Amino acid sequence: MALWTGNSTEGKSSLKKITRVLFLSILTSLLVIAGTSACRRSVEEQLDTQEGIIEFEGVAKVGIGKYLFVPEVQGFDIIVQGQIDSGDAGVLVDKEIRGSGEFSPDRPSILVANSIDVKESERNWRNVFTRSDEVILDDYLDLKAREEFEVLSDLEYDKKDGWEGKEKGKVYGNLWKQTVTEGGEQKEVYRISVLNEKNQEIGKILVDNISDAALFYVKKLRLFEKFWFYVTIKDTVAWRTRQRTSELFHADVLFSGLF
Repeated sequence: MALWTGNSTEGKSSLKKITRVLFLSILTSLLVIAGTSACRRSVEEQLDTQEGIIEFEGVAKVGIGKYLFVPEVQGFDIIVQGQIDSGDAGVLVDKEIRGSGEFSPDRPSILVANSIDVKESERNWRNVFTRSDEVILDDYLDLKAREEFEVLSDLEYDKKDGWEGKEKGKVYGNLWKQTVTEGGEQKEVYRISVLNEKNQEIGKILVDNISDAALFYVKKLRLFEKFWFYVTIKDTVAWRTRQRTSELFHADVLFSGLF
């Protein structure tokens, strides 16, 4: 067995020194950790102040009303609230643009444009839009709002109970444009060919009005031919006309989409 034979005073002094060194080391480590955490919080706070602002650049492919589609801005539809060079989003189609927009978790697929520049030459860009108004999305139906629309299935020209008495509903089918003559003048109108699960036409809906949002999504999703149309139901077509043409009722189209 080894025995301690040294001076006890010197042993106590050495122990105090070791204890002091350990304490200082631990304190230093805690200060470093605290400093790192503070720096991390500072960085996170800076990121939080910038959260929701997204810069974009690309070629605009679809523009209707305030709705703009730029393929390079994946996952977002750009909303331009206000005029662009005395026009709407349609004036930007096929132009290379850049800008910034505001993202909100409440509208995960929408990017509200704050500014937009158009490329005029290799080095020159011209500002064509700076937002000054609050965004108004009165014709945009989010997923929650779409749940309120009942599917109008098994429609038939001789069973008007399938739609009468209902204020709104959704149907699946094709949207097509037709030229008609009214009052001696020709005009273009929209029709919906309603399809069943076998892609067979079961009726037609006469479209009195269609929103910019509905047209935008039909044109944006141009690779598809069939959509869900969210409509407000209006007047029923007269019996003899329904029997002859399978035109069921008039409606306003509020929105369109793949689901």
